[in-house]
Amino acid sequence: MNTGRLSDYDHPSIRTKAMELTISKINRVDKIESLFYFVRDEIKFGFPPKWDRVRASETLQYGKGYCNTKATLLQALCKAADIPARIHTGLIDIEIMRGIFPSFAFPFLPGSGGHSWMEVDVEGEWKSIDSYINDKPLYEGALKRLQESSKTTAFSISQAKGKSSCEFNLGEKGFVHMGAVLEDHGTWDDFSEYMSSKKYSSMNQMQLMVYPMIAVFSNRNIKRLRLK
Repeated sequence: MNTGRLSDYDHPSIRTKAMELTISKINRVDKIESLFYFVRDEIKFGFPPKWDRVRASETLQYGKGYCNTKATLLQALCKAADIPARIHTGLIDIEIMRGIFPSFAFPFLPGSGGHSWMEVDVEGEWKSIDSYINDKPLYEGALKRLQESSKTTAFSISQAKGKSSCEFNLGEKGFVHMGAVLEDHGTWDDFSEYMSSKKYSSMNQMQLMVYPMIAVFSNRNIKRLRLK
């Protein structure tokens, strides 16, 4: 087992889940779609005990994740199903977490943070996808709140550059976070490679100390949004 990768597609739990989700699917797009809906809805949007350095098998066990950890899980499931997949990274406007993170957290956070989404190979062309990030109940509740506000970016949704979506689509019908991406940091075979690069913005010691409390309050806010 390759333990150096965060996208640990050779982990038994990942391989078993990938097979379970794709065994009845014939073509690649149908397989990706099946994996997509599992990651979107069965892995709820939320914050686990650790930040970023989370293996795909751990996210599967937690049953929740955010942009970076859900991307790593979807990549691992794709690779376990023999679907070429890679991670695309960049910086995202932290305002996308307004209404998710508690208000007290923002003074401790930078204006932007590391972000990732997925790319899959479909007929020799890399297709971007990020609409798996928010589970559907969260997306619907958050979209309602966003529409009620004067904002285009908040509640884990950005419509700053066009309409958003939580449905399966390979970039053609909208994204959920891409409108808030500020800087492109390119593609990587594994998120751990990005974390080891100079482009990655790591949390400082204070932010790491505060993170567990932020996670608790954020998960409560997310739960409330799903009820809207």
